[in-house]
Amino acid sequence: QVLLVESGGGLVQAGGSLRLSCAASGRTFSSYVIAWFRQAPGKEREFVAGISGSGRSTNYADSVKGRFTISRDNAKKTVHLQMNSLQSEDTALYYCAANVRNTVRIVPTDLEYQYWGQGTQVTVSS
Repeated sequence: QVLLVESGGGLVQAGGSLRLSCAASGRTFSSYVIAWFRQAPGKEREFVAGISGSGRSTNYADSVKGRFTISRDNAKKTVHLQMNSLQSEDTALYYCAANVRNTVRIVPTDLEYQYWGQGTQVTVSS
């Protein structure tokens, strides 16, 4: 069992930055992949970024490459998503998710993730 709690969302102007955090509890944190997904109103949930259990491998959606950075602190059981140069298109509910069946492979498909947080809202005003 894994419990995930997101924080750090809010309202920011276009071009600004936010840092999301995902705190985990439960099974050994370094043993599974963590990813961020987002869902905007009227749209399907989409992959944003993911990180392997060790933190050595990462994967990003093309839409956020060069602007977002995912990192993890296994000692603190926390994953961060640093979001810079935010755009109105980044407005969404952001979720962190855990794939406990994978330590290394970052799959950008939500069906592969077994545990989800409650989400944190990010709103970018233009």
